[in-house]
Amino acid sequence: MKPLAYLLLAAGLAATPALAQHQNHQMPGMVAPADTTRRATHQGHQMPGMHMPADSSHAGHHMAGMDMGDMNMSHAYSRNLPMNRNGSGTAWQPDQTPMYMWMQHQGPWMLMYHGSAFGRYTSQNFNHRDARGHHSAVDGPNWAMVMAQRNVGQRGLLNLSLMMSLDPLTETRGGYPLLFQTGESYKGQPLIDKQHPHDLFSGLSVAYTYAFSKDIDLTAYLGYPGEPTIGPTAFMHRISAMPNPDAPLSHHWTDATHITYGVASLGLRYKQFKLEGSNFTGREPDQYRYDFDRPRADSWAARLNWNPTSELALQVSRAFIKSPEDLHPDENVRRTTASVLHSRTWGDHQFIASSLVWGLNQGHGAHAEHAVLAETNLTLGRPTFYGRYEWVQKSSEELSYYVPGPADEPLEMLFNVHTLTLGSSYRLANLGGPRGPELSVGGQLTGYVIPATLQNDQRGRGFGQQLGYGKLPLSASVYVRLNAPWMQMRRM
Repeated sequence: MKPLAYLLLAAGLAATPALAQHQNHQMPGMVAPADTTRRATHQGHQMPGMHMPADSSHAGHHMAGMDMGDMNMSHAYSRNLPMNRNGSGTAWQPDQTPMYMWMQHQGPWMLMYHGSAFGRYTSQNFNHRDARGHHSAVDGPNWAMVMAQRNVGQRGLLNLSLMMSLDPLTETRGGYPLLFQTGESYKGQPLIDKQHPHDLFSGLSVAYTYAFSKDIDLTAYLGYPGEPTIGPTAFMHRISAMPNPDAPLSHHWTDATHITYGVASLGLRYKQFKLEGSNFTGREPDQYRYDFDRPRADSWAARLNWNPTSELALQVSRAFIKSPEDLHPDENVRRTTASVLHSRTWGDHQFIASSLVWGLNQGHGAHAEHAVLAETNLTLGRPTFYGRYEWVQKSSEELSYYVPGPADEPLEMLFNVHTLTLGSSYRLANLGGPRGPELSVGGQLTGYVIPATLQNDQRGRGFGQQLGYGKLPLSASVYVRLNAPWMQMRRM
């Protein structure tokens, strides 16, 4: 059975109508190289861009049970970088990022298949049954992706990618419940305390890279939809976020542009630095998740990436986003982000991956709004332990939570929302053998520290009675997860 079809079929076993969401999880990948200056050989054939770990225990010639021959194992957008650096769009991850995927060789093409699917039960604000945001649901965040690349001549590299999600089937009525989440709309109303589903076609891109030398290459990238050069690797592809089925509350401060209908980017790499720029569509996807939105090419972004070591990936970015929200067409956003991603791998299914991300939105309302995310994934064989902390500034308009001022007129306010998620999962088996999708079970608990104003019910002229969230709201989820198998190198 073809790997992608295998994942889609197996995902149906994961309870609910689940399959591969945006789900907060990744496209992670393979035992990460500690030394990115080496190249591997197989029976005398050099494999360009395949950098082997310094640990000789991983210096074998067999990967995920497949004979790689002289297959090109380079990064998607450089023949001279390791595959492990692949993120979402053209973003970088650390070179020691592990990878979960299937691979196969078809003539000159290398094909890679990724995916993640959850079947879960989630209960939001379960300790306040009569409060705002109290909601329970069975759902299935999911996504699946295929990439194809091949060398072109002595210096060129062509990459094609397709990402799809069945969220429109598994996340109905505008999305899944997620306390304090905001962004996008459904049936003319803003989504509040809910994470929007992702489009059926979440990514469709083509890119060509030309290597001037080992240290310098230039990449042209086109996506419809695609991902402009804003922020770090999107959450569903970050290994640090892989076990967590929820999108970050800071999603629309950092990586929400990962599905953009119309992107053109250029990126120039010099050694471990890359400077990129994008022209793209500012408007976020609409509520119709099966179609292709109109491209506008009205927004701009620039990003500087730097991987100082094999364990670190740093970036800063700045963007002007024209009219991102369809309910506020006259509002433009200036977005600034900075991030540090860290990964360290020391054995099969043994790694730690962490992310620290900051985002700033200016122009959406009267206030500049900050968000900070810190998350960690510690995997020790079968068990995984993970956590996520966020501080997000949400406005009264975003939450549609208005506090009466003089003459009962609503006050414009910023609310500081702090949230902490702690969870764990356990890998049960690979369905259908070692190359089959991994099946895991897990659960998590999230607590929210919010201002007293948000805890209490409010009443005011023109906006009626508003329920508060209560003191220290709590949310919890239990789930089963399917994802592509760990990719490793074994000795023959």
